[in-house]
Amino acid sequence: MSSKRVVIFAGGELSPEYFDLLDEDDFIIGADHGALFLISHGYTPDIAVGDFDSVSLEALQDIESKSKKTITCDAVNKDLTDSEMALDIAMDQQPDSILLLGVTGTRMDHSLASIQMMTRALQRQINCYVMDTHNYITLTGSQAVINDLGYTYVSLLPLTPEVSGITLEGFQYPLTDASLKLGQSLGVSNKLISSSGTVTIRSGLLLIIQSKD
Repeated sequence: MSSKRVVIFAGGELSPEYFDLLDEDDFIIGADHGALFLISHGYTPDIAVGDFDSVSLEALQDIESKSKKTITCDAVNKDLTDSEMALDIAMDQQPDSILLLGVTGTRMDHSLASIQMMTRALQRQINCYVMDTHNYITLTGSQAVINDLGYTYVSLLPLTPEVSGITLEGFQYPLTDASLKLGQSLGVSNKLISSSGTVTIRSGLLLIIQSKD
């Protein structure tokens, strides 16, 4: 089965406003507490997955009864986070894109792990996005069109030791065949000057972060 987009609701920071992003044909995965968030707002996950250590037994039973399918695992003897298990399931749907919600929050380790997970989707040629209240993050190894989604800034951060051949079109501070090394802040706080801009790179992996305060 091929689905155009998979949307993952994980156990981090979530907002009811995210439901406005959903389309009827989205394949929806609830990871751990994200599944409880979905059913608590009247949504039916196509798949609920996780160790469910953040919900009560009663809540888990509710999740199982109100999800189309539930996949549980041991909370101790597992190698993947709930979010990564959800991502594996999402990629198995062979979608065009994956939207990750609730994968950021107070746990910086989980936030960084979730951002780095996008490399796995990119290897499968699947567009992957991480979104929270203040940020919209994607990853490119070639070219990306950045649409104005109402965020103030667009920052570029290398995810590999060096990203070369960076060319920006439609930005306040353009670049032509530039390079960014890990640890440099040259690409922080740029801005779009039109409804969209284009980021092109020759080598490496580049995080593109749209953000607002």
